[in-house]
Amino acid sequence: MTCVAAGALCVGCGNAKKNKGKEGNRTPVVDLFPTSVEVHQSYVADIQAVQFVEVQPKVSGFVAKIHVDEGQLVRKGQLLFTLDAAEFDEALKEAEANLKQAEAELQMADYEAERIQRMVEKEIIAQIRLDQARTEQEVARMKVRQATAKLQLARTHYAYTRITAPFDGYIDRIPYKVGSLVTPQSLLTTVSDVSEVFAYYKVNESEYLRYKRSLLNGEHQPETDSIGLVLSDGTVYPHSGRMETVEGDFERGTGSIAFRVRFPNPDLLLKHGVSGKIQMKTKRDSVYLIPHQSTFEIQDFTYVYTVDTAGTVRVHSFEPLERYLDFYVTQDFTPGTTIVFEGVQLLKDGMNITPEKRDFETIRREMEAKRLQNDRNP
Repeated sequence: MTCVAAGALCVGCGNAKKNKGKEGNRTPVVDLFPTSVEVHQSYVADIQAVQFVEVQPKVSGFVAKIHVDEGQLVRKGQLLFTLDAAEFDEALKEAEANLKQAEAELQMADYEAERIQRMVEKEIIAQIRLDQARTEQEVARMKVRQATAKLQLARTHYAYTRITAPFDGYIDRIPYKVGSLVTPQSLLTTVSDVSEVFAYYKVNESEYLRYKRSLLNGEHQPETDSIGLVLSDGTVYPHSGRMETVEGDFERGTGSIAFRVRFPNPDLLLKHGVSGKIQMKTKRDSVYLIPHQSTFEIQDFTYVYTVDTAGTVRVHSFEPLERYLDFYVTQDFTPGTTIVFEGVQLLKDGMNITPEKRDFETIRREMEAKRLQNDRNP
């Protein structure tokens, strides 16, 4: 009897060990169902002034006076630089004198033509002399027009010695000082209007096609009306931007295309050329969230293990659209698909496992809480 009891005890111990091993082989799995998420997307942005102009002289000359300083706010038409105008002043006076002379010659030609016409009418001289006088009169008239044009050109050149601001904006660096010889190729400074700014960011072809198709389908995209901007110091710019347009061509080297967002700049905080990041919230409907730890990659392709009702795992590839927390966002699954949640490194295609169901919504809430905590304590 003692032996029987001992034998039973040993069998019981063996069953306990067997069950314990089975429990130890349990593999966490989750069921996938379509859901909606707000994906936070971030893009590096190139920020530029709405107007940015290089100020260059239209004539050559020496810088006589600089009327502004670097970084100064100027108004449209405000005098910026004065070039030495002595040479242009002399040319202007000469042009004025030439015009007066041409006008005097025209006056004499008019008088002469009238006098000869009276003599022809009295048959004192021949008609050919009147024709000659009228030709001389027309030549004198053309000289007046030519002298008038030269005077206008001289006035224009003289006016070019006074260089003014093309619009309201800020002055940049002034490399040429008083006394410097400048030419039409010389960059005197730049003027930037930063009352508003443009932020350019680039997206890949897939993102562009998704955006364009939604426009063609008449779908409203509220995220394009309220776009955020994160500055280089990590702070969020207090004013939101609005999507305006898309460039016409893709860059051949990168396969990307630039979008343009307009931001107000009432405090003039942003300057031309500063850096930042565009932040957008895009709502995704009927998508699947795949935890990162459930995936593995082979030669740039992303995979998970699906689990059938018999507990057999199969390799399944999918295309990640973007990231959300510690998930991949995709559309490459059907409702109710079961995938391995953890331990994919220990599996092979065709293996049998003992699934242990995990609640997907609990996993999602934990990840969202973790991300929120990280955001609060960077």
